Amino acid sequence: MTGSTRRIERPSESFPVKRRPVVVVVAVLITLVVLSGSPIGVAGATYPNSMASTGDSITQAYNTGFFPFTDNPSASWSTGTDSTVNSHYSRLLALNPAISGLAYNDSRSGARMVDLNGQMATAVGQHVEYVTVLMGGNDVCQPTVAQMTSIDDFRAQFTAAMTTVTTGSPAAKVYIVSIPNVYQLWATLKNNGTARFVWSIFGVCQSMLANPLSTSKRDVRRRDQVLQREIKFNTVLEQVCNRYPQCRFDGNAVFNFAFPASDVSTRDYFHPSLAGQRDLAAGSWSAGFWGP
Repeated sequence: MTGSTRRIERPSESFPVKRRPVVVVVAVLITLVVLSGSPIGVAGATYPNSMASTGDSITQAYNTGFFPFTDNPSASWSTGTDSTVNSHYSRLLALNPAISGLAYNDSRSGARMVDLNGQMATAVGQHVEYVTVLMGGNDVCQPTVAQMTSIDDFRAQFTAAMTTVTTGSPAAKVYIVSIPNVYQLWATLKNNGTARFVWSIFGVCQSMLANPLSTSKRDVRRRDQVLQREIKFNTVLEQVCNRYPQCRFDGNAVFNFAFPASDVSTRDYFHPSLAGQRDLAAGSWSAGFWGP
């Protein structure tokens, strides 16, 4: 945590009675630490003793490990332990050693918003104090625009998941990360011939990435439709999150991040690389509960 330390003037020796409030305040703070089980930082912040991550293949750090096209949760931006990523868990561990070994990755590759409720139920069963959510990429990335999740369904599914976690773990902090900008992915890599080949051969996010060099009105309109749907999804995430005092949205920090090509895996030209996981961890942390 950063921030200035407020100076407390020492009371005069001629007025010893003024020391009593200081003693009382210290006693109250100690009591709060004991009751909460979480340390209080120098700026008054409390850090969780446990956490869980929910989401899809991004949070599983898919395609970042030694073996291609597999999950690699140790490199996850949220609960990973890879030192090159410096995940939320690693940052919290440096602030609060009590969280050691108490980070659970409940995400699943291929998951959509409809699956978040089940993941939240798992996190509730783990009795964690902090939950991260990065979900919605697969609701946007479908074979066609028509197959994308509707806004109404997305809202209902996310609301159900938030109800599950806030009812089951009312004291847990819930951090919602905006969906990364898939339109920017197209704009960043559309001139890369290998990326275009991989997108085509593996059918990657064809709602956005089909015919990547086409400038026809139909393809331009299609890409804009996908972008607008994603923007609306992120708006839903913010609106629903704002209903709950224990929830925080990242203010579209991740969506607005202008990631370079090096942040994208050269195996599928879609998922974050190790550098991408590192930047995702740093950017989301800065906009979160304990960032600057």
